[in-house]
Amino acid sequence: MKLSSRVGQVTPSLTLAIDSKAKAMKAEGIDVCSFSAGEPDFDTPQHVKEAAKLGLDQGKTKYGPASGEPKLRAAIAKKLYEDNHLNYQAENIIVTNGGKHSLFNLMLALIEPGDEVIIPAPYWLSYPEMVKIASGTPVIVDTPEENQYKITPDQLRQAITPRTKLFVLNSPSNPTGIVYTPDEIRALAEVIVERDILVVSDEIYEKILYDGAEHLSIGAVSEEAFKRTIISNGFAKAYSMTGWRVGYLAGPLELIKATITIQSHSTSNVCTFAQYGAIAALEGSQDCVQQMLAAFAKRRQYMLERISAIPNLSCPKPNGAFYVFIDISQTGMASIDFCKALLEEHQVAAVPGIAFGADRCIRLSYATDMTTIEKGLDRLDKFVRSL
Repeated sequence: MKLSSRVGQVTPSLTLAIDSKAKAMKAEGIDVCSFSAGEPDFDTPQHVKEAAKLGLDQGKTKYGPASGEPKLRAAIAKKLYEDNHLNYQAENIIVTNGGKHSLFNLMLALIEPGDEVIIPAPYWLSYPEMVKIASGTPVIVDTPEENQYKITPDQLRQAITPRTKLFVLNSPSNPTGIVYTPDEIRALAEVIVERDILVVSDEIYEKILYDGAEHLSIGAVSEEAFKRTIISNGFAKAYSMTGWRVGYLAGPLELIKATITIQSHSTSNVCTFAQYGAIAALEGSQDCVQQMLAAFAKRRQYMLERISAIPNLSCPKPNGAFYVFIDISQTGMASIDFCKALLEEHQVAAVPGIAFGADRCIRLSYATDMTTIEKGLDRLDKFVRSL
């Protein structure tokens, strides 16, 4: 069988592969400490589950609009206006099968062969693969640890060519946990406007912030920046709704209409009753978000203290998301070799940084319980000291 050439250009997800291997080892009775998946260990909030159950009882089980339930689109528009100062109407929003799907739809609707998409590294591993699937060219811009893995306005400006179509911005970031300050966002917005390119702002971790860090959506900087901004977001991280697969894309009307057309011929509507859970997540109490955030903050502090005491490891202090991005270069090991040995010899699952464009690092998620974190870091400490 001859497969399409695009399949050969795409790398399978290392994070999903490692998480699957860790789960398989656990199923065999092996005591594995997994730091691999970006998935909160909390249950979905009760009021969200109740809303979905009520939707089932009310017969919300039929086909719906490919663009999303009107009530949910309106609730998202209200959220974007009140929380992010972005003046979108419901028609400027499409509800998608998770935040990942919103970005996939965007790439298919926007990118043509020869188009370049600027992606700062370290990056979420699916960004360049989506660009490749859409026949575009990922332009990777390396960002150093000494600049907290943030792209500078000068780096962005130098990366732009006549073929540049889109810039991918992710703050708070996966995998590094860094958060761009409002001033840094404003400076990047100036370049976007000056060079007249589009920016997609992946804001899936926007509610997970620490130490007074502030999230500013780039589209809120100015009217000119807003015209060039596309927002990707979802419910997986802030509301622990990873398996619900509800995300959204907000942007210029022409673009959103194009993504609706694509979605109407691929997945069609998102699970109907799940969308009613998403409505409850936006309109109900936000105490659940704060409770999860408080737990993440304690875990983060513990991990940073422990990692700082392990020789030959270092990592910048993350102000968002639920990851630490550890520099292992002083061990002399490549990230895949490091993670393979760590899992096979000490039963600790971590993600090699090469998946994120940074082979000198590994990513650990602290979206897991403290018992696992304590035991896993004991094993990591033992492993590094044994090298």
